[in-house]
Amino acid sequence: MKAFGLILIIAGIAMIVIRGFSVKTEKKVVDLGPVEVNKKENHWVGWPTYAGGIVAVVGLVLVLSGRKK
Repeated sequence: MKAFGLILIIAGIAMIVIRGFSVKTEKKVVDLGPVEVNKKENHWVGWPTYAGGIVAVVGLVLVLSGRKK
């Protein structure tokens, strides 16, 4: 559990620093035989800052509970 706790702490800090990322998707608009019209869209995938804090705190609890044993 200690290793999993460390991973959660690192992930939580990364979630606080990096608040999300953008994903580019391609959507087919028109398809008329040999003619194709595509549209590229950017979608933002984000999470609230407090979610990273919660993940880091849970990781800290796991690390500290693993230390007591």
